Amino acid sequence: MTRSDEEAVVEIYRAENWAMVERDQATLERILAETMTLTHMTGYVQPRQEWIAQIMDGKMKYYSSTEERVFDVVVEGDQASLVGQNRVKASVWGGGVSTWPLQMRVNLKRQAGRCQIVSQVGQYLLI
Repeated sequence: MTRSDEEAVVEIYRAENWAMVERDQATLERILAETMTLTHMTGYVQPRQEWIAQIMDGKMKYYSSTEERVFDVVVEGDQASLVGQNRVKASVWGGGVSTWPLQMRVNLKRQAGRCQIVSQVGQYLLI
């Protein structure tokens, strides 16, 4: 594990947060594995393509994602993980605009020379 590997993993996490706010479908498709799932704080496990489609059609509208901290960055062989804490301002599935303090456990895997997010589990962060 090198410092540059850890930095690259954190940059993928940051790119995802930027891409969901900017509705950048190409970036999301590049950094999210085809089999990626996102477990929402409600417990709903959402497949990658459904999540991307809902970002693009506005059912999940992200206005901002402000990083609080990233920690527990681990890189072991072709696997990596991290925990990120962000304040996410969004309107989700027809609800009003709210800002949530969220913690996301992100798991990544290097495949075919490219590191992608393979799963994510979000939790409401009690502060």
